[in-house]
Amino acid sequence: MVSPVTVVKSEGPKLVPFFKATCVYFVLWLPTSSPSWFSALIKCLPIFCLWVFLLAHGFSFLGAHSSARKILAGLIFSALGDAFLIWQEQGYFVHGLLMFAITHILYSSAFGMKPINVSAGLIIAAVSSVSYLLLYPYLSGPFTYLVAVYIGLIGFMGWRAVAGLQLANDLWTWTKLSACLGAVLFMVSDLTIAVNKFCFPVPHSRAIIMATYYAAQMLIALSAVECQDVEIARKRS
Repeated sequence: MVSPVTVVKSEGPKLVPFFKATCVYFVLWLPTSSPSWFSALIKCLPIFCLWVFLLAHGFSFLGAHSSARKILAGLIFSALGDAFLIWQEQGYFVHGLLMFAITHILYSSAFGMKPINVSAGLIIAAVSSVSYLLLYPYLSGPFTYLVAVYIGLIGFMGWRAVAGLQLANDLWTWTKLSACLGAVLFMVSDLTIAVNKFCFPVPHSRAIIMATYYAAQMLIALSAVECQDVEIARKRS
């Protein structure tokens, strides 16, 4: 397993632009009541930096690893979703929902179907079911079905990320842990969005949503670079 020190030395410098862009978002804290292309750019900028983070590993790396390509594609759809959600009050919420649904399909495919880990799947299914049951009384019209499908997709993505983390068998790697934490934070972020939009105002909802969302995307992006870090560690040993 690659040591955390190797990870920090190898990946840390490439993530500096992401951290700076995230700070810019929180420092400017542009009002959501006045959507604009500038506010969309500021919101999407950290995700753009994660595109660059993956591209910085080289096109040969992306060409050789389909999981990295799928995560990059997921980040592209995430940026589109972020942009649509800037104008959600103008009728683009469903468009954003669709973009993130595609993102979760891509991430699920990147994480793969092995190992199955039925117990993790049952736990995620239970959490997803309870979440939908809590939201259901507040949903109406097409959202009754759209939210159900979306919860199913993000729950499936969470299952595939958690399933790869085999702590009991000592088969885990830091990137599998990264994918697991990223998926869980993504679920927390989206559940906060749903509760805040459909149920009741969540105190400091925007800060909670965006902090967990950016952290989730960074961790998922990090999970794509395991193969390269293993190769770096092998060359140094």
